[in-house]
Amino acid sequence: MPHANYLFTSESVSEGHPDKVCDQISDAILDAFIENDIRLGIADDSLVNTRLGCETLCTTNKIVIAGEGRGQAPLFTKYGDHAVANREMISQIARDVVRGIGYDQNGFSYHGADIEVLLHGQSPDIARGVDAKKKKGEEQEGAGDQGMMFGFACTESEVYEKGSFMPAPIYFAHKILKVLAEKRRSKQLFDLLPDAKSQVTVQYIDGKPIGCTKVVVSTQHNAETRNGKKYSPAMVKDLIGDAVASALPDGWMPKRANDFLVNPTGNFVVGGPDGDCGLTGRKIIVDTYGGYAPHGGGAFSGKDPTKVDRSAAYAARYLAKNVVAAGIAERCTIQLAYAIGVADPMSVLVDMHGTGKIDERKLEKALPEIFRLTPTNIRRSLKLNRPIYRRTAAYGHFGRAPDKDGGFSWEKTDLVREIRGAVG
Repeated sequence: MPHANYLFTSESVSEGHPDKVCDQISDAILDAFIENDIRLGIADDSLVNTRLGCETLCTTNKIVIAGEGRGQAPLFTKYGDHAVANREMISQIARDVVRGIGYDQNGFSYHGADIEVLLHGQSPDIARGVDAKKKKGEEQEGAGDQGMMFGFACTESEVYEKGSFMPAPIYFAHKILKVLAEKRRSKQLFDLLPDAKSQVTVQYIDGKPIGCTKVVVSTQHNAETRNGKKYSPAMVKDLIGDAVASALPDGWMPKRANDFLVNPTGNFVVGGPDGDCGLTGRKIIVDTYGGYAPHGGGAFSGKDPTKVDRSAAYAARYLAKNVVAAGIAERCTIQLAYAIGVADPMSVLVDMHGTGKIDERKLEKALPEIFRLTPTNIRRSLKLNRPIYRRTAAYGHFGRAPDKDGGFSWEKTDLVREIRGAVG
């Protein structure tokens, strides 16, 4: 940040936002491909078979699934030189996702939506660059595409949410929507519907977050209460106010009425893909750091772990988080860059934003030796050949607790001792 005292704003969107519906469908399909390979015994933490670049579009009672990939029967069948996706199975995966989110409306429902499946086989030119080749006596996959990826971590939210190592604005924007979704699902807030957005403006004094100056929540809801009264924005505000406040640290909720805005347009009954077209990969800033740190441009959802858009961004976050957890810096950004078909990164850059206790160049040399940044090692070390992706497709890919089954493995801080030892 350019100065010590400032306001910073980040937004989040719920699992029912049209773009997030698409992200979840794409990642659920990826999980199904990986599960199928594991069942067939052709994938484990070392082996990988699945290749997938899956894009989803949702609009009024319409879902279109397109892209390219490589998989096995029954999900993918080869006819001569062409691979064809099992349209019935892929369509059912999409319907299950929509049903799980909670959409059963006239304009968009899990059973009423028309689904087109346009998945086809991966280009042999791309496969040639990615498939593993022997290099220095070991197999190494090439990067699935060129590009630059960023990872970031900071200590600012640790006072309030230990272990997240995330910027406060995006962390609490996510948390507000997660609380509302939990209460919607448990029927505590039964008049809420799946589509929602939040926006949090945090005040910083001497570079530290001290509270929210503005909170904005737009949430889809039933047109009428159970008593037949038409909902007004004021009524929706009263309905969700306590839940929003519970997601924030004590004293953070804005005290003035016009600093907490709910459904500023005045009404939010028509929502989800019926109200606004959704597309995979359009919420990359929501997925990462809320604009507080750079993002390389590549989306995550629907991409298998050989694609460095996803896996190298996870690796960069993993390293940045471990650097900060090791006490070497209060803030750390790591940039990686790759060329398609080439295993090793083109460049590694570490920036500790003036908060570091050592020279960044020392880390730039040490980190790739501690954790090899080839697609093969990233995939194997972080155990990315697992069906762990749909859960990442809402409420952010970072700042989450690692799961016992390997989900969010890039959030572990198990390199702290090794990093400290390497840099003295």
